[in-house]
Amino acid sequence: MGETRKIALTVNGKRYEEEVEVRVTLADFIRHQLGLTGTHLGCEHGVCGACTILFDDRSARSCLMLAVQADGHDILTVEGIAPSPDKLHPLQQAFHEHHGLQCGFCTPGILTTLIEFLRDNPEPTEQEVRIAISGNLCRCTGYQNIVTATLDAAKRLRAQPAQSP
Repeated sequence: MGETRKIALTVNGKRYEEEVEVRVTLADFIRHQLGLTGTHLGCEHGVCGACTILFDDRSARSCLMLAVQADGHDILTVEGIAPSPDKLHPLQQAFHEHHGLQCGFCTPGILTTLIEFLRDNPEPTEQEVRIAISGNLCRCTGYQNIVTATLDAAKRLRAQPAQSP
């Protein structure tokens, strides 16, 4: 085992204090040390978007970060998107209803990308959605159902009562 550091971070609302090798990527830490395997590794060069997470509420490629860089930060992975174990987030529900996934490999990164996008742009156009997901590669869907699901999710989110801080 190489050099290690103790880090403390919050992942999906749960606080963790872990010893981690300084060379371990955040993606590998999330998957192997925390057991949250929804964050996928595709290219491991930050190109495909499969490893996208929200890092302090902003999308980030977890394959390009070291776990030690996450010390003191807040992470949201695909496992933390749903409000409860028995209820999907409106974006997840729209993906389900509009068949916005096929093999599902890219889906976690797309969903986390779109969580941030819809928070910042609650009334997107089709073109804006396409631009937002342009950093996430999907080899199966052709993107149309993803775009349709995202536009539907935006409507659902706008219809929800405002959340208090």
